[in-house]
Amino acid sequence: MPAMRRVLVCALMLLLQGCRGGSGEGGGSPPPDDRPNIVLIVADDLGYADLGVQGSSDVLSPRLDALAAEGVRFTSGYVSAPDCSPTRAGMLTGRYQQRFGHERSPPRPSPPGVGLPVEETTLSDLLRSAGYATGLVGKWHLGVDPEFHPMNRGFDEFFGFLWGKHSYIDWSADISNPILRGFEPVVESTYLTEAFTREAVSFIRRHRDGPFFLCLSYNAVHEPLESPPQEYLDRFSDVADPARRIFLAMLAAMDDGVGEVLDELEATGAAGNSLVIFLSDNGGAPAVNASLNTPLRGEKAELWEGGIRVPFFLRWKGHVPAGVVYDDPVIQLDIFPTALVAAGVAPPGDRLIDGVNLVPHLDGSDTREPHAELFWRYGTPSAVRKGSWKLIRPGGVPPQLYDLIEDVGETTDLASSRPEVVAELDADLAAWKAELIPPRW
Repeated sequence: MPAMRRVLVCALMLLLQGCRGGSGEGGGSPPPDDRPNIVLIVADDLGYADLGVQGSSDVLSPRLDALAAEGVRFTSGYVSAPDCSPTRAGMLTGRYQQRFGHERSPPRPSPPGVGLPVEETTLSDLLRSAGYATGLVGKWHLGVDPEFHPMNRGFDEFFGFLWGKHSYIDWSADISNPILRGFEPVVESTYLTEAFTREAVSFIRRHRDGPFFLCLSYNAVHEPLESPPQEYLDRFSDVADPARRIFLAMLAAMDDGVGEVLDELEATGAAGNSLVIFLSDNGGAPAVNASLNTPLRGEKAELWEGGIRVPFFLRWKGHVPAGVVYDDPVIQLDIFPTALVAAGVAPPGDRLIDGVNLVPHLDGSDTREPHAELFWRYGTPSAVRKGSWKLIRPGGVPPQLYDLIEDVGETTDLASSRPEVVAELDADLAAWKAELIPPRW
């Protein structure tokens, strides 16, 4: 099976390079102060078009635009689900979340035992075992029972909330979903995006000697649409649509926050030795938060491109080139092996890892596409991308086929004119589904 071969090759490369294992042993591993910091910044429900660098004319996102220019911007950057929680489950494990039944976001209220299975090894587990300081700031959404708490899943520190959304203004609005510092509820009047930025900056400052892993998981720009301080609204006084104006202000607050985090990396001298990744957890939800996915079809909770293709950037100074636009498909599952290889940490050898280390593909040492195929299943709908072809089974209708190079908006169904491609991709999709387990909820 090609995916399994990729895992074995990755593990062999790590051994040949003398990479550090999860136990911290390994004769060829670099000294701890030479290992890169890893900063993973996740936006929530950000549309594909909702950054200046992504082509938006009404957005003000100078810091995220600059981050994209300083590294690699993926034009075909995907997530493995059009929904918040399953994307995060795949991101932290490097595995299609359908392999362990985390196919949709947990119901609320949830019965006991609903969350990222404890049998799954997280990126934070492995990095903490290797001596990294690990911190999560922001949204978790991978279970609320004690065994699923971030500090029981590899994070030394946690400041944020456990469910899928939260008020930005009233920290006490949902007593069953408090803002937590560690395990203890806290209440402030600070706009939540600004509080998350503050905590992320503090984490970097306190762990400046590294190495550290910081996951900054903003809930912006997920609904509810709640205005940040007036100064942000004032930047968009010419925007007539009140919902879009609030959305843009919320996005600007997040962009400023990302800038503060990047500035702190510079101030502490950590920027030159930090792998920084930014992405959205799924596509935008225009009817709910006034986001935009143009020119893509569809939105959050759908397997059309607008639900699964997202803004996605990677910067690692001195290791990947700057100012590159990369068109081959990549997926958030790749963050797991990319970060582990950068840190010199071996992946788990007892399970299939679906992500790949992106660095060789970005520095030119591997000219192949990172993935021969990418797959999705979200309940009944399913899809596969292979090269420029995408086959989607929306559910209730025959499969549809699109050439994404020629038709990124998925407007012209080619299934009837290319039945041989439909048959090939449908067989591949069926074979992948046969490896999965049913959804756990």
